[in-house]
Amino acid sequence: MTKLVALLRRGALPILAVVTALLFGAIVIVITDFENLSRLGSDPLGAIGGAIGGVGSGYGAMLSGAFGDPGRILTALQSGSQKDIATAIRPLTETLVASSPLIFAGLGVAISFRAGMFNIGGDGQLIIGALGATTTAIALAGNAPAPVILVAAIIAGTVSGGLWGFVPGFLKARTGAHEVITTIMLNYVAAQVVLFGLRSDFLRAPGSGQPISKVLTTFVDVPSILSLPAIRLDYGFVVALVMAVIVSWLLFRTTKGYELRAAGFNMTAARYAGMSAGGSMMLAMFLSGALAGMGGSFMVIGTVGQLSNDLSGGIGFNAIALALLAGLRPSGVVLAALLFGALTTGGKLMGIQSGIPFDLLFFVQALVIMFVAAPGLVRTIWRIKTPPVEAEVAT
Repeated sequence: MTKLVALLRRGALPILAVVTALLFGAIVIVITDFENLSRLGSDPLGAIGGAIGGVGSGYGAMLSGAFGDPGRILTALQSGSQKDIATAIRPLTETLVASSPLIFAGLGVAISFRAGMFNIGGDGQLIIGALGATTTAIALAGNAPAPVILVAAIIAGTVSGGLWGFVPGFLKARTGAHEVITTIMLNYVAAQVVLFGLRSDFLRAPGSGQPISKVLTTFVDVPSILSLPAIRLDYGFVVALVMAVIVSWLLFRTTKGYELRAAGFNMTAARYAGMSAGGSMMLAMFLSGALAGMGGSFMVIGTVGQLSNDLSGGIGFNAIALALLAGLRPSGVVLAALLFGALTTGGKLMGIQSGIPFDLLFFVQALVIMFVAAPGLVRTIWRIKTPPVEAEVAT
């Protein structure tokens, strides 16, 4: 019971941060609705009511675009038509698809931050992992069964991302080079490495003048969870959830996880306690990169199907925000990733149906990050007292 109360207290502040961000976002939507506000002089109540109604329709469209229409889903299930069911649940499945790589990358960021390492290189580690998976899959095409190719490609991508993350960890441990600088620089290096690889005849799609790889799903693919038309959700999402459980176990139930967290709390004290501070740095960065690389592998073999230089789409940077929103807890990372996936997927329909610019969605995401980073401000807005210091709950 005590743990449950502690979890509720910990979860209250991030939830209120999200609610506050949505409320402030609503205010911005209202004051930028120039079409309705232009009628303030002639019909003030109608103008304000129209602007507020626009917020309601916009947020409603966002929810519908992220999770689907419950009535439509129920009707489709009753009809039994696979096409109708797929159309009805597609918004929800697309939210889960968008969340999957965020879970992988967010877990990686959580591990590195727990160990006191600021990994800003998630984007580079993700696309290097995708490159490793792509290269392995193409090299094995026609020489091994599809399940073997799938497993080998995922392993190769995971190791590739891990080694790319290991580099800044090694430099930090051995030379003192700051990991923020090295990880940011390695993002650019990774992009150029992938671009160079995509210019080779071995990887590049035949007849394409663009730097994109061959379509991998023609000979290897991640199995789908639902055998419905146009549904992209595959078992990569399930693996992401499993990895969240494993990371939680590693951090809070093992000696090595204790050493990683101890190094993050106080590196000097960890050294005096006989722990290998340098080893913790390198291990944390390897695991962080490996998780990002695994996410990139599942993207390139599953939901996306081919490698391109813009595969990551800023996932590595979004992972930093959601890991902070989650308080660096694996269960929180999953929930935060689902939130960001819902905002991304639902925001597209919001822009189409309500005419609200998609850029405002990024503004709302930025507000979420800002309020999460300023818990004192959220407590002041909602008049919440600062709680006493509590022991950390493993989740």
